[in-house]
Amino acid sequence: MSAKEVTYGLNCPRCGGRIEVPEGQQLVICPYCQQRSIVRGDRGLLRYQVPVQIDRQRAEAMLPRFLSDHPAIARNAARLAKIEESFLVFLPFYTAWGRVLGWVFGQKRVGAGRSARYEPREVQFVQDVTWNEAACDVGEFGVESVPLEGKPYVPYDEDEIHRLGLVFEPVSSSSEALQRAEDQFQAQVKDAARLDRIAQVFVRIVRRRFGVVYYPLWILRYLYRGRAYQVAVDGNSGQILYGKAPGNTLYRAAVLVGGMALGALVAFDVPTLLLYFGRNSDEMDGLIVLSGIALLVGFTIMYTAYRAFRYGEEYEYRWKERTSAIDFQPQQILQGISDIVTAER
Repeated sequence: MSAKEVTYGLNCPRCGGRIEVPEGQQLVICPYCQQRSIVRGDRGLLRYQVPVQIDRQRAEAMLPRFLSDHPAIARNAARLAKIEESFLVFLPFYTAWGRVLGWVFGQKRVGAGRSARYEPREVQFVQDVTWNEAACDVGEFGVESVPLEGKPYVPYDEDEIHRLGLVFEPVSSSSEALQRAEDQFQAQVKDAARLDRIAQVFVRIVRRRFGVVYYPLWILRYLYRGRAYQVAVDGNSGQILYGKAPGNTLYRAAVLVGGMALGALVAFDVPTLLLYFGRNSDEMDGLIVLSGIALLVGFTIMYTAYRAFRYGEEYEYRWKERTSAIDFQPQQILQGISDIVTAER
């Protein structure tokens, strides 16, 4: 049987061994433990990989930039840091693509004060979306999701990625990941509606596709004054996705002092002024509410400043997606995925 007629990369649910799935075959047998499994769909779980476009030298060149990028990082970190090792890994990410069609019925608040009222609204939502999350334990690397927007996808090539670096396989449930993706899509529809009261939400996902994307990361481990830190660099774009660095003591102290001063001003001086100048006003009830809000905001600022000082001994950066793990994608990306699947078949 030719290589084009076999799908690679599926794992046995009992022993984790790699299974070859001949084209169109629904029942497969694990060659290691003889476990019989049914492949869902005509190709099982779709697998792609993002190509490596950043070499080791370019990845290592990103470390000094990262260590010089934020005032919370020790000022001499870029000069004293020494890379101990750098290696390429491919992490699997469950990924869902689709077009979300949503209808939200509810009410929107218009006006203010006593003239405020709620008017009925119907909001329609049509958007191409994608979602992804790590399909294995990423505690060591700190990358829970990756920026897939605009990235090229190619069919999964087991031999190539094992030759290039260390490959991790999915260990979490794909069905649970798919459910989380659909929950996120539905939540995105509600957020996009921007209604104050929601009565009914109807969501339909069309052109749905779900699979695993193996994403390349350069892992840089370095030493600073005898302490070990780690940075994860996007192997396709060179972007820093996760990193730890030594903290800046002077910056921590400045944040603490400045935050406490500003928080005290907002929490105590602002309410005092509001209540003093508005003591004979007819809006006294409103001023009391504003004073309470100012008090809460002030204490929040002080608490935030304290946390920045208390936990600022180490600086940690974690890339986060813009829209709660949902990225809006151009139509061209979904079309590209469809082309890949057509070519595989």
